[in-house]
Amino acid sequence: MSQNIDVIVNVDWLKANVSAPNIKTVDASWFMPGSERNGAKEWETKRIPGAVYFDFDGEIKDKASSLPHMLPSTELFAESVSKLGIANTDTVVVYDSAGIFSSPRVWWMFKVMGHQNVALLDGGLPAWENAGGDLDTTAPIQPQATEYTATFQPERYIDRDALLAGITENALNVIDVRPFERFSGSVAEPREGVRSGHMPNAVNLPFPSVMQDGFFKSSQDLTLLLATVVSNDLPNVTTCGSGVTACTVALASEFTIGKVIAVYDGSWTEWGGDHRLPIEVLQ
Repeated sequence: MSQNIDVIVNVDWLKANVSAPNIKTVDASWFMPGSERNGAKEWETKRIPGAVYFDFDGEIKDKASSLPHMLPSTELFAESVSKLGIANTDTVVVYDSAGIFSSPRVWWMFKVMGHQNVALLDGGLPAWENAGGDLDTTAPIQPQATEYTATFQPERYIDRDALLAGITENALNVIDVRPFERFSGSVAEPREGVRSGHMPNAVNLPFPSVMQDGFFKSSQDLTLLLATVVSNDLPNVTTCGSGVTACTVALASEFTIGKVIAVYDGSWTEWGGDHRLPIEVLQ
């Protein structure tokens, strides 16, 4: 196996490599508030063999922030990943039980914390099951801890103040991946107290448009699609509702055109909820 893994792997690759000692599978399943589903409980009862559960919404986050699942410190990330039995030299394969929804967020978290080899399982757990992949339905076993080290990669992350400065100076290209109705401001936001609309001069690429039937579209289709919104002249930033689906388009960019896109962690929950910040709506 080559040392540098691609951004995306398919089920055939994982079936051939899942039992290798340096391959670590990570279940990143998470569902929107109000959903009947619980990612951790589902992982406990059914998972890809050897998969650990990565709780970015409840545990591996900035617990001091009032915003949902914000990026933790490098120290907390390293401590948490150590407990999951993952080493810096391991190849991490992230998946979720929806297909492709929350797993790009955990892929991005590993990337922003400096992990070299991390990829997303295209199609996620549904694709694995459809391909006849083995499932572990026994009680999870606590893995042996490692001594993981995280190294923050600032080019993959942007906060509110840097984003505001970039927008004010026309020095950033902001790609909003929420549905068009939310981007335009024609519908109310799902979170109370958050305004409708988008950041000034942002462009819209709803995140489902990079996928088809639960998988990422072909590299050719993605390249054409991303060319409509990704700037070759300015640094690019993706943003969404709370920093999860923004990672899907960032991953698609890195996979197809090799361009690293920063993710705005606070996303619209932070921006739309701060009435001092400028917004636009489409008439």
